[in-house]
Amino acid sequence: MYPDDLYLLMPELVLGGAAGIIILLDLVLKKKDVLAPLSLAGIAASAALSLVLWLKVDGLESNALTGFNGFLVVDHYALFFKFLILGATALVLLASHSATGLRAYRAEYFALIMMASGGLMLLAASTELISIYVSLELSALATVTLIALNKDNRSTEAALKFLVLSAISSGIMLFGFAMIFGLTGSTRLLDIADRLTPFSQLIEQPALLLGVIFIVAGFGFKVSSVPFQMWVPDVYEGAPTPVAAYLSVASKAAGFAVIVRVFFLAFGSVAEEWALLFAILAAVSMFIGNLVAIAQSNIKRMLGYSTIAHAGFIMVGLAAIGKDGSALGPGVESLMFYLVAYAATNLAAFFGVIAISGVIKSELIQDYAGLARRNPVLALGLAIALVSLMGIPPTAGFWAKLNVFKAAVETDLVWLAVVGMVNSVISAYFYLRVIKAMYLAPSRREEPIPTTLPLNAAMAITVLGVLFMGIVPNYVMNLVGTAVTTLG
Repeated sequence: MYPDDLYLLMPELVLGGAAGIIILLDLVLKKKDVLAPLSLAGIAASAALSLVLWLKVDGLESNALTGFNGFLVVDHYALFFKFLILGATALVLLASHSATGLRAYRAEYFALIMMASGGLMLLAASTELISIYVSLELSALATVTLIALNKDNRSTEAALKFLVLSAISSGIMLFGFAMIFGLTGSTRLLDIADRLTPFSQLIEQPALLLGVIFIVAGFGFKVSSVPFQMWVPDVYEGAPTPVAAYLSVASKAAGFAVIVRVFFLAFGSVAEEWALLFAILAAVSMFIGNLVAIAQSNIKRMLGYSTIAHAGFIMVGLAAIGKDGSALGPGVESLMFYLVAYAATNLAAFFGVIAISGVIKSELIQDYAGLARRNPVLALGLAIALVSLMGIPPTAGFWAKLNVFKAAVETDLVWLAVVGMVNSVISAYFYLRVIKAMYLAPSRREEPIPTTLPLNAAMAITVLGVLFMGIVPNYVMNLVGTAVTTLG
């Protein structure tokens, strides 16, 4: 190990150090108000170090820094996702000020969410199978504890389900890694790609076929795609709402980041086959997520099934990557833009739920009746988020869906684009039901819904981000274009 190797890990090490300091301060401080600002300061320091690395990578001819014998790469692609994860984490922490159930465990909550973020950031930068597995488990173990922080029956049940299913999916994925190692003799992605060059079809080698299927199953759990989505509705309902918001955005972003890197770099020679596999999973995820969401009466369960459907929309871009076979093609850019747009949109929706459910003490959609008259600004923010999830202009969700559908058409996946458009129409039913309740249904109570300044700030940032990307999408698309040039 060289000093430069540790330098590449500074964003993650700062998060881990800040988490340790918060736990220690919790033991000696009587007033805990300093813990939240300290957590945000740790995230800001990590973001600043990531920016330094971005500028350093800019000046290199290779546009990448490698460390730990090639197990870790710091390029624009990895740094793009680090910024996305850090931004989502900071906004969730800001909104957590209004989550009453977490106040008794504030130090643990702040420390765990930063440790989980550190694992997700490592996941986006790992280029070796064992490193990917360790990063995945670091985030998963911290996430299990976050889910259980409410310490009630629902929260404990959700954490147990997540723990068991996460362990099973990790074991399946690790078995897939072992099969790929047995076939190629290496766990480094680029070495695997070199040794798989003779194969142009998965069916040519049963070990390769089974290894790829098991890896898809392991990652499918991480991004909550069908048929690995069983944990989502129960976990989203039972977990503290800020934790559910974090899971729906940061975990999904890191999951897709590592899927793209693994399949594009290691399994490029059999891209046609895994592209078809992801296309089928995308179609099934969209249909099951949207159709089951219609039957939900709990808004957190509805958003849980919504995130399953959106995993399908994102996998449309993933299938396009395999069909196109190029990092500079439309698939990667559309997928990455979708993740940014979805992050802002879904966080805005969850922040609205945090604010409303914390006051009315209910997560039932019917109890959101008349909320537009009790807090018009909050209702408008939630409505904009739901409109963006539908994919209606002028919101970020419109451009996100348009880009992935365009990528599918350009790579001869017209049928998948049609499936996506049909599902966008289906999703309008359950999103509009919430908006209808807020604006048209009679309110049972008339007193205003109060909100806190930190939550208002988090909500404003995400809603403005949704509208900004909807009106001026080119700025984010340019950042995405810079990031994808280093993927290969």
